[in-house]
Amino acid sequence: MVDYFHLHTEQETINGISNLGLAHLGDAVYEVMVRSWLCLHGKATAKGLHKAAVHYVAAPAQAKRVEKLLPILTQEEQDVFRRGRNASPHSIPQNASREEYQAATALEALFGWLYLKGRNDRLNKLFALMMED
Repeated sequence: MVDYFHLHTEQETINGISNLGLAHLGDAVYEVMVRSWLCLHGKATAKGLHKAAVHYVAAPAQAKRVEKLLPILTQEEQDVFRRGRNASPHSIPQNASREEYQAATALEALFGWLYLKGRNDRLNKLFALMMED
């Protein structure tokens, strides 16, 4: 049985996933991390948790926070980030610029890739850096 919480996917399999597929998975990974962070840090009341989570996972917020990560990404991570940034989305949300949406998609693709690789340690390090105030 596959343990979907602790994956260690082969590179060949990951290479077969589209850029937007990686971003789709990474979006969910990032949102779970944000929701966990909000609950554990008491950043919102039960009533305000959804609104708070939306604030952190919106493309403009992701684009702003991703700037903290760029200097410390490995070459391989930079390649995945670039791959995600160059994805061709079908539409861009009204509340985000094209550049913000591309940065957010790149971040999500990186988080999806790290999750599939089983690199939870790296995911946690990057996320902690992003959430520093």
